[in-house]
Amino acid sequence: MTSLFPPLSPEVQRSLDQLPSLINKTFPLPGRFRAALPKDVAELSRLLTSDRKERDASYLGRPAQLSAYMRYFLPWNIFRLCRLLPNIPLHLKPEDAVIDLGSGPLTLVISLWISRPELRNIPLEFRCIDKTPSILDAGKKLFAALTAKLSDDERAVSKSPWIIKSIRGEVKRSGALSVEVRGKAAAFTAAINLYNELYWDFSPVDTEALDRFSERQAHLLSHLTDLSGSILVLEPGIPRSGEFISLLRSKLIDEKRLPLAPCTHSLDCPLPARNAGSARKEKWCHFAFDTEDAPVALHKLSFAAGIPKERAVLSFVYAGSADTHRGDETKTRLRIISDAFPLQNAYGRYACSERGLVLVTGNRRTIEEASSGSLVDVVISGTARDEKSGALIAALH
Repeated sequence: MTSLFPPLSPEVQRSLDQLPSLINKTFPLPGRFRAALPKDVAELSRLLTSDRKERDASYLGRPAQLSAYMRYFLPWNIFRLCRLLPNIPLHLKPEDAVIDLGSGPLTLVISLWISRPELRNIPLEFRCIDKTPSILDAGKKLFAALTAKLSDDERAVSKSPWIIKSIRGEVKRSGALSVEVRGKAAAFTAAINLYNELYWDFSPVDTEALDRFSERQAHLLSHLTDLSGSILVLEPGIPRSGEFISLLRSKLIDEKRLPLAPCTHSLDCPLPARNAGSARKEKWCHFAFDTEDAPVALHKLSFAAGIPKERAVLSFVYAGSADTHRGDETKTRLRIISDAFPLQNAYGRYACSERGLVLVTGNRRTIEEASSGSLVDVVISGTARDEKSGALIAALH
């Protein structure tokens, strides 16, 4: 059994623990503004979720909101990525290019530096695209502080061979970029928490609009990426995002970009919410994990702002040019996609497979150990299905 979200390595844990103090040191907050920080975090959270209509396009250009984003949302986003990035088959070589759409304060770049130390000495070019110059500048400043070391004369100098190119531009709903990205195609293209900013006001009943949007964005992502490259799209772990990720996955397959994670196959997604029956509407592809290993200072700020996080939740697809999923052909490979829940005389979790949705059952200990994101192999010998969800039933021993 393998997991997408195993515990952090000691090195990554140390770097994450030091991140809040590094942010405070890099962006000193005057004492008279510190008391208002939890309130600013709560206000920004409101603008990013329930009250999006009140938010203007340049909201992160305002000092209070930029400060709240850098101290709360950025560390939490980095934490999520640092739990995922070490466990996806990302292969980068010297002089490769990486495109980061909707880069913000270089969230992906910083997360890669922290969580993939084997990449730190490889010369890479990052093309970070965002519509707000101030947030890009803040990210470059933080990355410089993260990668700095003292020279012989005690001046801080960069120790990173990575080239960071900040590009002012944005992704359009039409699937176009507002700016030309020059240079060779990317070996890796990413869009982290970007697309929900574009489709959030689509009508839930207008399934065709989201379908067309997904098709256009899949084409853009594929166009920017080398034929042998890979694509990562990560969104909040909510039902609407799960529907979008399912659609985008299908459109990426049409572009010959096959899903490598979290999917165990390249067949139809068993969780297309827009076509699901009433029972399946309660299920969408997302993953949750505990946040006990997130920085203590970050937990304290979260509590003070009234938005504590006991779990992190996300939906994502990682696609490449070839299907690497191989295994024991006598077994079915499953990806666990739900929390554990009690059944009559047993426990269960839902899982995704090439045979569709599967209800995995077993004793409480076995099921609880198969955490969200775990990859397991089972033998499905019968055709029995769960009455509520219609899922095949398989026992996990």
